Amino acid sequence: MPLPSDRSPDPVTDVVRWGAFSCALVPFVLIFSGASWAGAAGAAAGLAAVTCACRALLRHSERTAARVRVREVGRHRDRSGRSGTTAHGGGRHSERRTPVD
Repeated sequence: MPLPSDRSPDPVTDVVRWGAFSCALVPFVLIFSGASWAGAAGAAAGLAAVTCACRALLRHSERTAARVRVREVGRHRDRSGRSGTTAHGGGRHSERRTPVD
């Protein structure tokens, strides 16, 4: 199914890009408005830390969701990857057909 045109293929990357943009923009705005250089640097460092933490949490969330999807799809398979009602794929005639003589 194709993605809608208004949705990004990787929303985590988009969030991190906006975070990085704000980490760069906020210190300039603070300095322009008369804040100290140290205050601007502190704000930039704080925003960078929050952005990194959010990125890590979002990636962890993606991995967890992917594991859940795989687990849901793989529920009907045994350890060898076969699907069926038993571990050996359902017996001699697993497709419910008998040989034709």
